[in-house]
Amino acid sequence: MKSTLNKDIAHKTHADLAKMVADKREALRLFRFGTAGAKAKNVKEGKSIRKDIARILTAMNAQKTA
Repeated sequence: MKSTLNKDIAHKTHADLAKMVADKREALRLFRFGTAGAKAKNVKEGKSIRKDIARILTAMNAQKTA
């Protein structure tokens, strides 16, 4: 998943990346509340969502400085 996400975010605009971050943060919020209600099947999902958010934010900062 990492390589496809990196290829996907390399050609996005800043606004598209901001929307992706908002979507990922919403998914992380839903995952956390789902875990509290014991609905989560894949407990590693939260870690991957946090890493995806970090990758997107890194790409946004790289575009800002370039």
